[in-house]
Amino acid sequence: MTRSDWGDWLPRAVEAADPDTVAVWYLGCNGFILKGSEGTTVAIDPYLGTGDPPRTVRMIPVPFDPDDVAEMDAVFATHEHTDHTHGPSQAPILENTGAPFYAPDDSLSVAFDDEAWLDEYDLEESQFTEVAEGDTLDVGEFTVHVEFSHDPDSTHPVSYVFEHDSGTFFHGGDTKPHDDFDELGDRYDIDLGVLAFGAIGNIDDKETGEPVRTRWYSTENEAVKSASDLRFDRFLPSHWDMWKGMTADPKVLHHHARSYEYPQSLELVEIGDRVDL
Repeated sequence: MTRSDWGDWLPRAVEAADPDTVAVWYLGCNGFILKGSEGTTVAIDPYLGTGDPPRTVRMIPVPFDPDDVAEMDAVFATHEHTDHTHGPSQAPILENTGAPFYAPDDSLSVAFDDEAWLDEYDLEESQFTEVAEGDTLDVGEFTVHVEFSHDPDSTHPVSYVFEHDSGTFFHGGDTKPHDDFDELGDRYDIDLGVLAFGAIGNIDDKETGEPVRTRWYSTENEAVKSASDLRFDRFLPSHWDMWKGMTADPKVLHHHARSYEYPQSLELVEIGDRVDL
C-alpha cells in the first residue's frame, strides 16, 4: 500500500457534506462513496492499492488513506477481484468505523481465507454479511437491492441498486452487456448508473510475462448499449482511468450515446469529483 499524497481532504469533505439528495464521490477505479441527505454514508468497491507492477500499474493517485476514514455505515463489494475486494483498502475502514461489509460469497472467501482479515485486523465476524442476487437490505436511508452482474472474468459478481427518497443509483461492478438488462431497466427507475468502461489493451500474462490482448471492461458500444437497456437517466462511466494499457477516453461515449434515447446524459467525472442525484 502506498500512502496517499492527497492527505485527508476527501474523507473530511465527505464528513462535512450536507447534501439535499444523495452526494456521490468517484474514488477512481470502480470505487464510490454515497452520502444521503440524512447522513447515511456507504462505500462501494473502494480500492487504494497500486496494483501489481509491472502487470497492473495504477495510473491515478491514491485518493486517501483508509485509516483516515472515521465515518462509514457500510462497505459493499461487487466481486472478488483485488481492485474490488482488498484487505489493505477496506479492512481498516471496517476496523475504524465498525461498519458492516456486504459482499457475495467469493469476495468473503478472499476476506476470510486468502487475506485473513480477521487475523490481520481487529474485526468481528458479525461485521460480514453474504449477499446474493435477489436480496434486499436496508442501510440507514438506503434500500439496497442485490442484482446480477455479467462479468465472465469473475467467479461470482453482483450489482447493487441503491434506492433513496431522492433517486436511484446503480453500480454494475465490472459487468458486460446482458440480454436481461432490459428487464432490469423496466424494474427500476435509475437516475444515475455506473458501468465499467475501458480499452482493449496489452496486459502481461501471469505465468509467462508476455503481453496478451486483454478485454476486462466494456467497450464504447457495449457500455452505451448496457446503459440504454438499463434506461439510465445519467450514465457515469468508471474504471477507464485505472490501469496502464486499459485507459480510455470517456468523451468518446458522447458519439455512441447520441442515437439512443437512454442514457439521457453522460456524467463524466475524474477521481475525487462529486456529483449529486
